[in-house]
Amino acid sequence: MSPEKLQKNFERCADWEERYMYLIELGDRLEPFPVTKMNKTHLIAGCQSNVWLDLSISQQNKMSIQATSDSSLVKGLLALVLIAYNNQKPESILQFDIKGWFRQLDLKSQLSPSRSQGLEAIIKHILCHARAV
Repeated sequence: MSPEKLQKNFERCADWEERYMYLIELGDRLEPFPVTKMNKTHLIAGCQSNVWLDLSISQQNKMSIQATSDSSLVKGLLALVLIAYNNQKPESILQFDIKGWFRQLDLKSQLSPSRSQGLEAIIKHILCHARAV
């Protein structure tokens, strides 16, 4: 799914309760995360819930991201991040205005400060990895 398609789907939701349900549904669709990678190496600091990320670069120079959380809502937020970043070249990831996209989705106004900080930590981790490639 593209960021544009997700935005259209989000706009179809009648209210924020529907949007939360949609986020949880997106999180449920995440690719299963390997249990063997649910460790300190893949755990993201700065998140209220446990969040694990596994980042790699393919032979086509595209970043592959696997992610999960022990929170249904956070898994939905991870799904949004993956829609924006997964299987993209590092340059594209660095150029994509994810904060602007989140503003268009009116996401920040609906998240608690701790959830927003956790989301920032996830994005920062991915951007640092994209810069290092």
